[in-house]
Order: sequence, then structure tokens, then C-alpha cells
Amino acid sequence: MENLNDSLCPLNRDIILFVLSLCVLGIISTSTPTIALSQNNITSSDTTDNVVRIIRFVGNDNVKDNTLETLIRTQTNREFLGIPRFTPWYFIWQLTDKFGEKPAYLNRATVANDIERIKQYYKTIGYLEATVDTNIVEFKKNRVEVSFLIDESKAFNIQTLAYSGIPSFEDSTLVPNFLARSPLTKSSINDSTFTVYKRYSENELTSERNRLITFLKNNGYASVQKDSVRVLMRHDSTNRHQLDALFKINSGKKYTFGDLHISLTGPEGDTTNYQQQDTLQGKPHTTGKAKIILQKKKSAQTKYSLLTNQILFKPGETFNNELYIRSINEFQNLGMLTFRQFGLSEDGGLPDYSKDQIPAMFSLQTIPKHSINLNLFGMKRYGFGSGAGVTYTNNNLFGKAENLQISLNGSFEYVTSETVRDIANSNSGSYDGRFFQSFESQINYTLPRLIFPFSNLNDNVFFSNGRTRYGLSFSRSNQLLFDINSDIRFNLRYEVKHNERFSSFLDFIELDLLDTDPSPQFREALRNDFGEDSFEYQRILEDFRPQVSSILRYTFRSKRTDLIKRDYGYFSEYSIAVGGNIPYLADRFIVTPNTLEGHLPPIITGSQNNLAYSRFVKGTADYRKYIPISNNAVFGYRGFLGLAFPYGKSTSIPLNQRFYAGGNNDIRGWDIYSLGPGAIPLDDVTINGGGIKLLAQTEVRQRFIRNFLSADWIAAWFTDAGNTWYGPRTEFPSDGMNQQTTASQRERLLKLGKFKFDQFYKQIAVSSGLGLRFDWEYVVARFDFAFRIHDLQKGWFEDKKLYFSFGIGHSF
Repeated sequence: MENLNDSLCPLNRDIILFVLSLCVLGIISTSTPTIALSQNNITSSDTTDNVVRIIRFVGNDNVKDNTLETLIRTQTNREFLGIPRFTPWYFIWQLTDKFGEKPAYLNRATVANDIERIKQYYKTIGYLEATVDTNIVEFKKNRVEVSFLIDESKAFNIQTLAYSGIPSFEDSTLVPNFLARSPLTKSSINDSTFTVYKRYSENELTSERNRLITFLKNNGYASVQKDSVRVLMRHDSTNRHQLDALFKINSGKKYTFGDLHISLTGPEGDTTNYQQQDTLQGKPHTTGKAKIILQKKKSAQTKYSLLTNQILFKPGETFNNELYIRSINEFQNLGMLTFRQFGLSEDGGLPDYSKDQIPAMFSLQTIPKHSINLNLFGMKRYGFGSGAGVTYTNNNLFGKAENLQISLNGSFEYVTSETVRDIANSNSGSYDGRFFQSFESQINYTLPRLIFPFSNLNDNVFFSNGRTRYGLSFSRSNQLLFDINSDIRFNLRYEVKHNERFSSFLDFIELDLLDTDPSPQFREALRNDFGEDSFEYQRILEDFRPQVSSILRYTFRSKRTDLIKRDYGYFSEYSIAVGGNIPYLADRFIVTPNTLEGHLPPIITGSQNNLAYSRFVKGTADYRKYIPISNNAVFGYRGFLGLAFPYGKSTSIPLNQRFYAGGNNDIRGWDIYSLGPGAIPLDDVTINGGGIKLLAQTEVRQRFIRNFLSADWIAAWFTDAGNTWYGPRTEFPSDGMNQQTTASQRERLLKLGKFKFDQFYKQIAVSSGLGLRFDWEYVVARFDFAFRIHDLQKGWFEDKKLYFSFGIGHSF
């Protein structure tokens, strides 16, 4: 392949310089120009007295104005609400000469640099012959319009792509499979040449070069750098706008890992006189003559095995840069040490590529092992009280980065007899002032690895970043009108961050045993406050009903977005859970063998409460996509599906495992818990929440003010649609309904609330509206105003009321 130029032209990924724009698009002026300056006039680097009021682009048929705005540094003053030339901050400065925003003066040198940036950008996207000029017009005294005049010319296309200089490997399929996976290429012409038929894109060529470098570095060629891979271009003899590309590769020689040096000091950071040293050689740690040389201080209180377990490569094996970098990440993820230094040499300096082996060095330091946090607080709820808590943390319990946290919290509160009587809403009976106490103890234990039955996965690179978490808590409280005899919770969870994109969570055991004694006054107070048939009344009683619940749940999460900004990429989460099996097995085989009671006996001695349980399966799917539609606007959409069904002898799902609709992060226009199930009116709902949920949301977000009051101001237009429904096994218990509700009425409500394929689409609630967001660096405040487009009781466009909601963070 012949060269286009006499000299080789390496790619430069820094060609594109994106600069944040400080203005919104201006409107083209219709004023008669009085002064015209061409690019040839722009030679002075001095700032003029002219203020830039309008910026426009002419001839950019294939590139949006918003894109070009990000490239230039010539700016107008900040506009308000995107209104052209409406710059109140600049006007304030004109009036006061002190406050507000200084004028955006014209700088001819800046304009000249902007021209070069635009030209370079056009070259990177295939318009190699594009030209850019400028015209500066003074339409009013000391007020100018800057126009960038662009001649894009014709785009260049790449016909074929070839590779030269890739070394051979023992595995003959390694290189062909790697080349075939290139996002640039299509069909193969031969082993090293492929068709492309794409417009020239320097970004894509740069990405392919980086892919080649990564491939070589991960297969032994450690000395490969950017200038080791160059791209050559040749014009087609019949059409100069058609190009053939060649990646010319100089891989250098192949390397193996040399000796690995690991040193660990204590919190004091002293790197002299290491008291403990060891050397490992041979299987399973190294191959050949390579060694792992370990030294550490006694004050580090860490076992050697913790250090070697984080190493994902073996000294003596073929160099693999990915395993080297991931080993560094493994140390950082332990949470109990920090890096002092690391590198591909014995002393942490630059690698020496003159030899066949490349040593590695990790210098580490532990953080303090023990910490205690004590807090005292005062409180006032129904009366005056006080409390205290203490938390002890050991971040390296047994020398292998185990984290143990123990916390104890207690409080007391004195409530007068008058307050007790007022809360109970009763003038009868005798109420004495009394102290109410609460106590909670909690133990959390975390291992930086997976344990049985998943311990074998620790050696798999895809599972190397794993954690096992245990949690156990016990609480008791003597509160106003009710007592919690015991609340015992235990959780065993496995977490794996497979990479920056994928994560897995397995709640292997999630067990909660709650034994309560709500007093008659407690029930009476709830009835007086909420009504006997209200959702709040049933929900609170359900929360304090003696019960036991267990869940086995797996969750898979995939994301490629900023979880605060949510302005690009996607987020998805999928889960499947099985509930109630642990109490069922205890009931079936331990408590009353071969007999199902449907409940377990009380856990605490002296309690008279049996613990109820339910068995169910539950699955969810949540997908969210964010599509930038301009430099300042994003279109986002979300789809959610939830299914939960009881099985066995259970006919209901625990209240805290059901699906609900409404709220500021759900279907705006309805309060939380106030929508559904199905088309049942809120006042007629007795069994709250459903076993089926559908949700769809869309939102367009447009930033119209930058960095005002330290925040970006964003306007939003949103539409939400969805509902919840009862599952096929849901039944209305007669004792759970209002006594005046007849059997036929219960049947009617059940029909309105159950999911039916020929009816559910008629029961989709829809809301739409406008919102305002204040986007600070780490938090987003959200104000939304919604109309009910489809109210299930009133119909389409019949509800004229405006509903307001506030939230922290984007709704999805």
C-alpha cells in the first residue's frame, strides 16, 4: 500500500478540543452591516472594544450548530432562558460597572484559533478538505456579529482496512478472532484485510489503534506505545475521496513477568526495617525461576495470604497488562490499605524494556485497624428524652481485610399522662406518665471475597471483585401504646462488581422475625386518625403484626451512565426472588413435623404471639435509557415490569413486597399508594398494593441556564403511564371489608382490580406535565407539575387540577 504523504501520519487523539459553551444559540441579525472583516484581518492578539452579541455558523450542512458551539471560545454574554441578546447579568454590569457579568469582548486571536478548531474537527469526521473563514460585522457601535463561514466540501470514505506487523501466536485463532471483532470492519478480503465502507472518522481509527495496543499489551508485548501503531492512508486511483487504510504495527519483543516485590507497612508509614519477610517460588504462585518477595511490618497485622490472593497474574508467565491493572484494583477494593507506590520495576520507576522480564512492585500501607465512634443526642417526640450510641469498627479483624462493625444504641423518653390521653383520643380510662425505652444492637461482618458455596469463583477474573456481607440486629422498644418485644433481622449477601458495567447481588438469606404487642389504645388511635378501612390503618397494623419473613433474591445490574446526572447511556436492573421458604421448612420439618400450621411459635420466651408467614415468588425488570439530543438536552425513557404471586397455601403477598403506583418517582399526578389496583377507586380499596405492575415514563430535559446560583437550570416535559393489579389468586376476606360491603360488591371490586388481558390497557393511568430541575454537582432538586391525562374514574382529559410533586434526584 502506498503512502499518501512522504512521512507517516500517526493519529492524535487530542485533535478534538471540546470546550464548554457559555451561551445559548443566537439569532441571525437582520441589521445592515457597516464593517466587514475577513479572516485575513484577524492577526492581532489584542482584545478589541467590540462586544460579541451574536454568533452564527453558515454552511454547516452536516454538523449541528450546538456541536460547533462546543468547539469555539468566542462567546456572547450569558443569555437568560435562551432569549437571544437578553443578557441581564451583562446589563447589570453596565449599570453598576461592578456587579453582574463583564462584557464578552471580541478577541481576534481567539477567533483565529476557533477557525482552526473547527477545521480540525471537520477533518476528524471525514471532511478532510473543509475550509473555514469568518466575517465580523459591526451592526451597532461596539456591537458585533461573528459569523463562521464553512465550506464542508465532500466527505472522504474508507473502503478497506488492512493490518501489517501483528505477531503470530501459538493459538492460531487468536489474531483472526481479534481482528474479526473490530467495530470498524465488515467482511474479510483475506486474513489481514477487511472491507469498511464507512466515512472517515479519526475517533474510530483512534479507538481501533487503542484496541490493538490493549490486545498486544495483554499478550506479552509490554513495550507497545501509541507511536508503535500508525495508520497510513492511500487514495483510490479512480476516486480520490475513497481511501484505503493500513495499520502498520511495530510490536517489539515479547515479555514475561519478572519478580514481584510486595511491601506492607503499618499505619505509621515507616518503610525501614521490615520485621517479617518471605519469598515464594514455584506452584501455585510463580512459574520458572520468578519469585514473589514479601516484606511487612508487624504493625500491619496482615497475613501474607491476603496479599498474594489479590494478585491475578503469576510471575514468570506472559506479561498481561490487564491482569496487572486489575490486581491494583483488587488491593484498592480491600478498603483497609492504601498504595504508597506501584510500578513495573523493582523500585517503582520506569520499566526497563532491554530485558526479557518485567518485574512489578507494590508498596502498601494499612490504615488504622480500630476506631470507635460515640454519639450523644437529645430528642423530643411525644416528650423529652435522650439517647446514646457507640460504634466499634475493626477493618482487619483476622488479618485478611475482614471488617467487623458493632453498634449499640439506646434511648429513653418521658411522656406525660396528658400526652398519652391525647394520643389515644380518649377521655375514659386512667393514663399515667411513663418512660419509654428503646434498644438496638447490630453486628455487620464483611469479607472481601466470596465464601461457600461460591468460594471457587474467587479465582475467576469475572468474579474476583466479590464481597460477602453478614448482618444481624436485635431491637426492643417500649413505645407509646405499643411494644416491640423483639425484632430480629439476619442477612447474608454476596456482592460482585464484575466490571465497571455489570454487578450482581445475591441475598442468600434475608430473615426478619417481628414480635409485637399493639395495645387496644393503639388500634383505637389509628382508627380515629385514619379510619378502620383506610390503607394507613391496615398498613400500620400489618407492620406491627407478629410475623416472620424470608427472601432468597438475585439481582443483576448493568449501567453505563452517571447515576446523578443521568444524561447519557442506560441503567437496567433485573431481579428474581423467592419468599417464605425458611419459615415454611421450619414449620414443615422442625416445629410440627409432617404438619403445616401456617405460622411459627413465638421466638421470645413469654410471648403469646404466633408468627405468620407467606410464600411467594417475585420478579422485576427495570430498564432506563438516556439519549442526548443536543448539547443541552436529553431524552430519557423507562420501562418497568413487576410480577409477584403467592404459591402453596398462601393467598397473599406480604405488604412490603407488593407493588404500588403513584408518587414523585413513579406516576406523577397521583400520591404514593393512591393509584390502583386496577380501576378500584381509592376510597374502596381494602387490599392495598398489587402483584402485577406496569410502568412507562418519558422525559425531555433541556438545560436553559448554566451555572446560575451554582446550579444548572433544567426544564423538563414528562409523561408517565402505568398501574398495578391484583394477581389471579387474590381474594377478598369478608372480615377485612367494611361490614356494609356485600358479597356482590366485593366481587365487583375484585373484578375491577384483577389483571385481565382484554381490560388492562383501559386501566392505564396517564399523567403529563412540566418540571424544573436545579442541578448542582452532587445533587439534583426536582419540582414537577402534572395533569392527569387519563384519570381512571373521570376519564380522559376530565381532571383540570394541577398536581405538584418535589423530589431529590431525577425521577428515573
